[in-house]
Amino acid sequence: MDYKEYIRVIPDFPQPGISFKDITTLMKNGDLYRKAINDMKELVSELNIDLIAGPEARGFVVGAPLAYALGVGFIPIRKSGKLPGETIEEAYGLEYGKDMLAMHKDAIKPGQNVLIADDLLATGGTIATSVNLVRQLGGNVAGAAFLIELSELNGRAKLPDVDVFTLIKY
Repeated sequence: MDYKEYIRVIPDFPQPGISFKDITTLMKNGDLYRKAINDMKELVSELNIDLIAGPEARGFVVGAPLAYALGVGFIPIRKSGKLPGETIEEAYGLEYGKDMLAMHKDAIKPGQNVLIADDLLATGGTIATSVNLVRQLGGNVAGAAFLIELSELNGRAKLPDVDVFTLIKY
């Protein structure tokens, strides 16, 4: 299936030069959304996964249903100050700015296998930070799965020792 037909591309958003890939046009179609999550499930079905972690916020709409489909737990990776318990944090650069991500200190037990899931792999900064957070807690990164990869931005270069799985490539 050519999922690109269902992704709206918005030029110069959120700033000039950015070509935003809007997945809400795919998500509003329940059958298509389910198929995309099930296709992502097939991409990672051979991995040994205990948990899925997804960065805020679109990582939630990919990671949580993927975790459900695989029958594993989901861990939110949130922006600083958004989690109520004790956290670890790490700063990172976005493709259009800077931010900080956090996870609960008790989210992962040492040795658990964690798949990181998000809607988009662009420059790799968010996911590299997510990988670092998982590893700080003693988790093993089983891989990273994305609905979309922007190949020209070479985000994989920031994930040299992580297996990357993508459904759609631009």
